[in-house]
Amino acid sequence: QVQLVESGGGLVQAGGSLRLSCAASGRTFSSYAMGWFRQAPGKEREFVAGISSSGGTTYYADSVKGRFTISRENALNTVYLQMNSLKPEDTAVYYCAADDSDATLRWLSPFDYWGQGTQVTVSS
Repeated sequence: QVQLVESGGGLVQAGGSLRLSCAASGRTFSSYAMGWFRQAPGKEREFVAGISSSGGTTYYADSVKGRFTISRENALNTVYLQMNSLKPEDTAVYYCAADDSDATLRWLSPFDYWGQGTQVTVSS
């Protein structure tokens, strides 16, 4: 069982930056693929970025490529999402997710574990 707690959300002006963090419980964090997803009001949840258990492979949605960077620090059981050049359309609740299979990330299958989410609001 993995518990995930997101932090770092907030209100920022367009063009600004935020860094989201996701702290995971458990001693096997390094064996989990991690992902960030978001859900805007009235829209379905969508994939934003993902990182393999080793950190060697990353994936990004086209809408955030070049602006967002996902990273992980296994010694701290934490995954990050650095968000730069934020746009109003990035406004959403951002969720951290974990799965014990890198294949889940590769094929974007449903993740097993989810955090509660953190709100990101980008004003124009």
